[in-house]
Amino acid sequence: MKEGKFLTLNDISSYKYSFVLSNYVWMIVSKWDYFAKNSVGGQFVRSVDSISANIAEGFGRYGKKDKIKFYRYSQASIKESLDWNEKAKARGLISTKDYDHIYDKLIELTKDINCLIGFTNKKLKF
Repeated sequence: MKEGKFLTLNDISSYKYSFVLSNYVWMIVSKWDYFAKNSVGGQFVRSVDSISANIAEGFGRYGKKDKIKFYRYSQASIKESLDWNEKAKARGLISTKDYDHIYDKLIELTKDINCLIGFTNKKLKF
């Protein structure tokens, strides 16, 4: 029997990219005043954090449908994060540069997670 490499969570690009993005948003929000952190910041951080968290949870599931369900949850968290990004920009909480960076990464993640769902659907038998 030939030894093969098993896929790990850190082999999944959408997990790695969303983890980095969550820390990027954390660093921005951590500098806001109390009101901004309490009203927009907490929700923004939670929505971005849940992208990688749902990918991790899906990765840990056994069946194909269960995995894909959590990957779809991460897509919903992307939509929520896009909304908080818009609100942060409209309320003058983030720079245009940070807004654009976050927006671009969230759009890239949408495509990457779609590929993850397609790969999971195609490669897993159960």
